[in-house]
Amino acid sequence: MSAVLHRAVLEDFGRLLRAEWTKFRTVRGWVVAMAAAALVTVLLGLLSASGNHASCGYGPVEVACPPSSVGPDGEAVIDKFYFVHRPLAGDGSITVRLTSMTGQIRKPDVTAGVRNVVPGLVPWAKAGVMIKESTKQGSPYAAVMATGEHGVRMQHNFTHDVAGRPGGVSKQAPRWLRLTRSGDTLTGYESADGTNWTRIGTATLAGLPRTVQAGMFAASPGDLTVTQGDLGGSVAAVRFTEATGEFDQVKVEGNASGAWRDDDIGVDLAPDGSPHHPGRAGQSGGTFSVTGVGDIAPDMEGQTAERPLSGVLTGLILVIVVAVMFVTAEYRHGLIRTSLLAGPSRGRMLVAKALALGLVTFAAALPATTITFTIGGQILRANGNSILPVSLLTQARIVVGMAALLALAAVLALALGALLRRSVAAVITAVVAIVVPHVVATTSILPDSAAQWLLRVTPAAGFAIQQSIPEYPHVLQHYAPIAGFYPLPPWAGLAVLAGYAALALGLAAFQLRRGA
Repeated sequence: MSAVLHRAVLEDFGRLLRAEWTKFRTVRGWVVAMAAAALVTVLLGLLSASGNHASCGYGPVEVACPPSSVGPDGEAVIDKFYFVHRPLAGDGSITVRLTSMTGQIRKPDVTAGVRNVVPGLVPWAKAGVMIKESTKQGSPYAAVMATGEHGVRMQHNFTHDVAGRPGGVSKQAPRWLRLTRSGDTLTGYESADGTNWTRIGTATLAGLPRTVQAGMFAASPGDLTVTQGDLGGSVAAVRFTEATGEFDQVKVEGNASGAWRDDDIGVDLAPDGSPHHPGRAGQSGGTFSVTGVGDIAPDMEGQTAERPLSGVLTGLILVIVVAVMFVTAEYRHGLIRTSLLAGPSRGRMLVAKALALGLVTFAAALPATTITFTIGGQILRANGNSILPVSLLTQARIVVGMAALLALAAVLALALGALLRRSVAAVITAVVAIVVPHVVATTSILPDSAAQWLLRVTPAAGFAIQQSIPEYPHVLQHYAPIAGFYPLPPWAGLAVLAGYAALALGLAAFQLRRGA
């Protein structure tokens, strides 16, 4: 009996769903407006990409920006540091004592035309020991290092970071660092006296060749300064820094051959071929001094893959208008009673209407987001922009997620239309709830903290689904909405929008059941 009842309920809901789909497709204005929303998304996105040009160089010579290096897992990476190394065949280890770590930071000029360089280390300046597959940028590696403010760390393959002991390195408190290799497994250790060792962590670098490069390195990412803009938002600037590590008690165990070799990995070259901000190294007896600039970390500085989807906001407004009209037209023309008579379960009728609208919106939006994302990215690259690479799964999540965002926004707008029953009021409410918080949060109008709060608690949180580059705790960056970083993870942000849509739909269904 329950199976028969269940089948009857499904058949009744299927009939309601077909009826709502028929209503939508028979009103030419709604169909045209939904198609226009998809077309606007594509055209504005491609227009924005076409107007975005970039070039790189020094002085009057400009060239297309080079693509980012790609790490072992396919992510965009920065692999720029100074490396003093020698070949290590098979298993072995490198042990050093890092006696001191110093650096220089360029600060804003106090006097115009006079460089303001002060001594110091940025928080993620680093110096230590490394075993790397080769000197090719982006190749696998593991490293044990001291940092400017984050203590001893073990990092590998750019995105992985494990903390050791806290505290900095000074001439009064040297640190012993050790990195061992056993097959594809590398293990990092630290010690205060060179006798008692503490394991920091272990990394597995699959497919590591027999002969690798083992040595000492130094790197220093730029100094990030965030200031308040004229309109209340934040402005970020990055300036040159360098770090110097002093090493002694250097010992390489295993089959290590050949002399020490110096390499300025990833150094930028000026048009005349000379290094721009080069690193350097020196050796006196058993003491090594290594000075480096740059970083060994995920790249956060290029154009993000979601950049062409800027036209979604305009398309979203058109979707909101269609969604509201889809329900308020029945109230305006007195047809809602006919719909309710056709489906006595009022809540079920509203759910069918929402599902039909959501499916129509998703079907129209998915081709639009796919075309815009794909062709827009090609246009950006053709215009000299460097696009940060992301995995195919991330690309699919962005394209499908943004189509889902439009569909959920349509359901929320429809529910608001059913609650308010007035087209203008419902459209304004939906735009203020979904579009306005995103626009305000991603411009320089609000402080970062307020912008992040807006994108946590409003339906605009759903836009987090488009973020392609995650935040990394070991990378100092301007993690703010104005820079394309959302406070919630992608799917969590979309879940907030879905929650608002479900809540509004539930309230509207409750209102209908009460006969209001």
